[in-house]
Amino acid sequence: MRSKVKELRTRQGLSQQVLASAVGVSRQTINAIETGRYDPSLTLAVHLARFFGSTVEEVFDVE
Repeated sequence: MRSKVKELRTRQGLSQQVLASAVGVSRQTINAIETGRYDPSLTLAVHLARFFGSTVEEVFDVE
């Protein structure tokens, strides 16, 4: 699964830590999602999408 989390986060000028705190996970989890080493749960994917004002499909490309 590819994610646009890093692109969306950097566009808003946020650190990984700020994003992690906002969605209730560790900075390491955000890093793992951004580097493709971890696929988030559906719940976390929804939280991230809502944080960015997007849909899950806009943030994550499932291939």
